Amino acid sequence: MPVVRDLRVLLRLHDFCRLLAVRLLSQLSDGIFQVALATYVVFSPEKQTSPTAIASAMAVLLLPYSLLGPFTGVLLDRWRRRQALLLCNLLRAVLSGGTALLILAQVPDWLFYLSALSVTAVNRFVLAGLSASLPRVVDGERLVMANSLSPTAGTLAATAGGGIAFLVHLSVAEGIGSDALVVLVGAAGYLCAGLSTLAIPRDLLGPDPAFLQPRLGAALRSTVGGLVSGIRHLRERPAAARALAAMTAMRFCYGALTVTVLMLCRYAWSGGLGLLGIAVGVSGAGFFLAAVITPWATGRFGTQGWMTVCAAFAAVLLPGLSLSFQPAPVIAAAFVLGVATQGAKIATDTVVQSSIDDTYRGRVFSLYDVLFNVAFVGAAAVAALMLPPDGRSVPLILGVSVLYALTAVALASVTSSSGSWFRTAGRR
Repeated sequence: MPVVRDLRVLLRLHDFCRLLAVRLLSQLSDGIFQVALATYVVFSPEKQTSPTAIASAMAVLLLPYSLLGPFTGVLLDRWRRRQALLLCNLLRAVLSGGTALLILAQVPDWLFYLSALSVTAVNRFVLAGLSASLPRVVDGERLVMANSLSPTAGTLAATAGGGIAFLVHLSVAEGIGSDALVVLVGAAGYLCAGLSTLAIPRDLLGPDPAFLQPRLGAALRSTVGGLVSGIRHLRERPAAARALAAMTAMRFCYGALTVTVLMLCRYAWSGGLGLLGIAVGVSGAGFFLAAVITPWATGRFGTQGWMTVCAAFAAVLLPGLSLSFQPAPVIAAAFVLGVATQGAKIATDTVVQSSIDDTYRGRVFSLYDVLFNVAFVGAAAVAALMLPPDGRSVPLILGVSVLYALTAVALASVTSSSGSWFRTAGRR
């Protein structure tokens, strides 16, 4: 198979494998750190966790991506990317160690969140630097395959990191000591990620020093103007705009249900931390299955058709699986929603890549990133207002199901001419 052949060629490229190792170690550590924060906020015996606290933690984890994302490229184009990857990972190791000390000191929540925010903010530079460096280690013929392999492998590494964090938590006594220990494990991972960059030649990842950069202030103003022009361009591409709107709605649903599961694990189910680990793993398995079946599904149903199927699938199955609020069916729902959400996201990526002009693609993907994360945080805020302490909210489950259904109906009601475009895009 051509895909298998290309994959084998990629894995024989030593510089690509070195960059991939940096990604895997970085995102493995991200998974550990994020689960450490979640368990400290949700499961710490010293805390009376509320949906509001969970929403605050999600804002800390995700909003830096939205606020800093469009501007990271401006700075990364001024720094040696290999040095940026090295220094940012080392900085995250130090900041994570500081966060562990703050947990042990039982400082006020605002100081803990500030420290955690600093770690996740630096993370955006690492991910952007990894993406910007990829064309320097892979030839153009195999760049698409590399772009597919690297983020997928990174997501699996982050999931594995979450699993490591859960295992560490379950193997030691509960308390702030275990929370700090997991954060320190994440700090060690960041240190390893930083040291792994030393295997990459200093100037290999660019940028080209001969390329003249505009002044920083002018570049920042240009970035803001570019985002505005990207919005205007998106308005002229209804297919991409529809896909982004549908994905935003589905991401909102997924965020609200994530908070629900966290509260159920904390207060309604015995063995809650272990069950949360299972739910995260099962949802990750749904993400993986979506990556496997989506190429076939978009060829069968079209890109828009597959997004419609994903939304309808979630709308129909969610109430039946979730309204009992029992662990087994809710964990099954996590798998269903993992497939539906990731399947729709892959389809949305395809639509944006296919319908947006190349000169605007980066700006539109920056807007996509903002919508994706703000929707998740907004959903957490709404869930904080609706959920009772134990997470059992029939109105929230039904409301999310209705939103999934409305998304499916809106996608299905597009004109036949738009539908034929999506079928063509799905076969590319």
